[in-house]
Amino acid sequence: MTLLHILILAVVQGITEFLPISSSAHLVLLHNIFEDGSLQNAEEDRLMDIAVHIGTLLAVLIFFYHEVFAMIRGCFDIIRHRKFMVSEDSRLLTLVVTGSIPAIAVGFLLYEFVDPAILYDPHIILWTTLIFGVLLGVADYFGKTTRSVSELTMKDTIIIGLAQCLSLIPGTSRSGITMTAGRFLGMNRVEAARFSLLLAMVITSAVGFAGILDLLKMENVTLTLDAALAAFLSFLTAIAMIWIMMKGLTKFSFMPYVIYRLILGAILVVVLYF
Repeated sequence: MTLLHILILAVVQGITEFLPISSSAHLVLLHNIFEDGSLQNAEEDRLMDIAVHIGTLLAVLIFFYHEVFAMIRGCFDIIRHRKFMVSEDSRLLTLVVTGSIPAIAVGFLLYEFVDPAILYDPHIILWTTLIFGVLLGVADYFGKTTRSVSELTMKDTIIIGLAQCLSLIPGTSRSGITMTAGRFLGMNRVEAARFSLLLAMVITSAVGFAGILDLLKMENVTLTLDAALAAFLSFLTAIAMIWIMMKGLTKFSFMPYVIYRLILGAILVVVLYF
């Protein structure tokens, strides 16, 4: 993989991972542009995708370090009292873990039994980009803006967790679908984005752990160094984009992202059908 490819891949991942526009869709489209579609390239592409996800994971962990420490304290509270939700910290940890379980379970089944090529078809990406972009716009326009993460119930969290399962289809956007569910449940934009990013910690950790094991098994020093560089570049880009998005949502709606998805979808319609 060339240095230019690594740079573009890492920067695009860092920009798109936490915005509701689907990083996986952008990575698939980039791979279609840069690669020849061989089996070897497909395997390298998958591992590089995991590497840049690890970089964005480090970014969200650092940006939300207050919440990370709170959940660590919550873990000790649960162990000490032998029950869940005994404190605000343990409640936050319980909500984040509960909201992550559905997507992890479904993702494991897909990884074991479904050919990834089926899901990464550009035609699927086209329609998920458009459909879930419109759904985000509807949720943002009609949703109330009164609730915060602290007001979520277990039922709310399970709904958001089930919605997150849809993000396993490229083009849906993990952050986009969880923010959409949050807005439908009455969360304000900043809190919907905050809970979405907290869920990202768990999901991306699971993906990153599996990817590290795969890299170690391959014993390919060059690929490992490329992956490390990609992870570092995506980390730098992602931490800047998280700050920009969280600041922007205090003043603006999700509509700019909806419009971007519609434009991207229109471009894909032209490319794929005409």
